[in-house]
Amino acid sequence: MNKELIEENQRPIFPFTAIVGQEEMKLALLLNVIDPKIGGVMIMGDRGTGKSTTVRALVDLLPDIQVVADDPFNSDPSDPELMSEEVRQRIRNKEELSIVNTKISMVDLPLGATEDRVCGTIDIEKALTEGVKAFEPGLLAKANRGILYVDEVNLLDDHLVDVLLDAAASGWNTVEREGISISHPARFILIGSGNPEEGELRPQLLDRFGMHAQVGTVKDAELRVKIVEQRSSFDQDPKEFRDAYKLSQENLSQQIRQARECLPSVKLDYDLRVNISKICSELNVDGLRGDIVTNRAAKALAALGGRDQVTPKDILTVIPLCLRHRLRKDPLESIDSGLLVKEKFSQVFGYTAKSAN
Repeated sequence: MNKELIEENQRPIFPFTAIVGQEEMKLALLLNVIDPKIGGVMIMGDRGTGKSTTVRALVDLLPDIQVVADDPFNSDPSDPELMSEEVRQRIRNKEELSIVNTKISMVDLPLGATEDRVCGTIDIEKALTEGVKAFEPGLLAKANRGILYVDEVNLLDDHLVDVLLDAAASGWNTVEREGISISHPARFILIGSGNPEEGELRPQLLDRFGMHAQVGTVKDAELRVKIVEQRSSFDQDPKEFRDAYKLSQENLSQQIRQARECLPSVKLDYDLRVNISKICSELNVDGLRGDIVTNRAAKALAALGGRDQVTPKDILTVIPLCLRHRLRKDPLESIDSGLLVKEKFSQVFGYTAKSAN
C-alpha cells in the first residue's frame, strides 16, 4: 500500500508549518525530536491555544527509523540497549532478523488509562500452566523509540505519572506479577500539556521534563483572524489545505533529518558551558539537570540552523525553556520565571538579547 493511500485512509492532521505563532512551543518540540535525550517538554497554557494540535502535527515531520519486523517493542536491530529480550535471544542464536523502515510512532495516553494498559500485563495462568512468560505489551512498549503524549498531564493520577517518569528516566519498563518479572526497553520522548487553571504539577514532577514551554492566547486581532481562517480552510477541505503546505512540510522534515545527522559534530565551547552552569548556580537551580538540558538544547538548536558551533544567541533562545520550571517559586514574585532567566543571562554573558550573536 503506497504512502498516499495510507494518508488518505487516516484522520487528516493539521500541518505543523501552517500553525501560526506559538514559536516557543514549536521550537521546544523540534529540539526534542532532534535530540530525544533533552528529556521531553511540558507545555502549559490557556484552553484553545493549539497545544494538542501542534503536538499531533509533529507526526508528519518525524523521520523514519529501522525496526525489527513484527516486534511489539520497535526494537533497534543494531543497538542492544533498545532491543527486547526476544530480539537479543534471536541474535544470540544467530538468527537472521527481518528489518523494516517505519515512522517514529506517537502514542496518546488517555486520562482514564489503567496501570496495566500503560505498563502491560503478564498472563499468570499461562505462566503457571505452560511455563512460558506470556506478556501483553502496553503503551510504554508501543512508545519505545517514539513519542508518548499525555494531554492534561496535570489531571493524570500521580501514581501513573510516577510510572511514566521512572520509565522515561531509566529507559526501561519492568512489570512484576506474582514473582514473575519482565523488562523491556521504553525510550521515548515524553510530551505533556495542560492548563494551569486545572492545577499545577508537583515541582519534582516538573523537574523531570527537559523543557517547559508556555503558550498564551494571541491578542493581535489580525493574527486571530488568520488563525480562524486557517482552521476553517482545513476543516472545509483537509486534503487541499495539506497539499498547499506539502513543500514546506517536506523542507522542515529534511531540515530535522540533517540536524539529527550533524548533531554529534556540534561543538559547545568550554567558556559557554561555564557560563551556563554559572547561570544555573546563581539562580539556585537544584541538581544538574538544568545544566545538562541547556547544553543539549543549545547544540540541537545549532544543528537545526545547520551550524557546527553553538553561539550565545542559541543559549539565550533555549535557556528560559530549560530553566524556568526549575526555579524555586516565590509566592510574592509576579515576574515570569523566563524573564528572570534572561536577566541572569544578560548579567553573566555581559550583554542583552539584541547584542547576542
